[in-house]
Amino acid sequence: MQKNINIKNKRAKFDYEILDKYTAGIVLSGTEIKSIRNGKANLSQSFCEFNDRGELFVINMQVDEYSHGTHYNHKPKAERKLLLNKRELKKLHKEVTASGLTIIPLNLFINDRGLAKVNIGLAKGKKQYDKRETIKDRDSKRNLARIKKSFNN
Repeated sequence: MQKNINIKNKRAKFDYEILDKYTAGIVLSGTEIKSIRNGKANLSQSFCEFNDRGELFVINMQVDEYSHGTHYNHKPKAERKLLLNKRELKKLHKEVTASGLTIIPLNLFINDRGLAKVNIGLAKGKKQYDKRETIKDRDSKRNLARIKKSFNN
C-alpha cells in the first residue's frame, strides 16, 4: 500500500481551462476505498454531472476491482456521488446550466483522516489553437530552463 495517494487527471489542464476549484468528498463502498489506497484508480476520461435532484456525480471514473475482494466487489466504472455544501452545489449548477461550462475531476487523494477526496474544477473547453499555444509555451519554458541550467554550470 502506498503512503501518499494523489491520482491526477493529466489531460485536464491540456483539454480545459480551469476557472474555479473545489474539494469534494466522495461516497465509496468498502472495496473501492481499498483499491484507491492501493493507487488503482484513473480519472483520465471522467467528468461530473448533475442528476434531476441536484446531486453531483462523477461519471467514468475507473476504480479497479480490489484484488482480494469476493463476489461483493464493486463495479469499476460506477457513478459515484460527490459531497459538497448546498451553496457550492447551487453555484456550480447555475454556472453549468447558464454558461455551458463543465465540471471535471482534477485529482483524487486521501486526506489526513484517511478519507478520499476529489479536487474538481469548473472548466471551459479549449479549442485546438489554444492547445497549440499550450504546447508552445511548455516547449519554450523547457528550452529556457535548459539554457539556464547550462549557463549556471
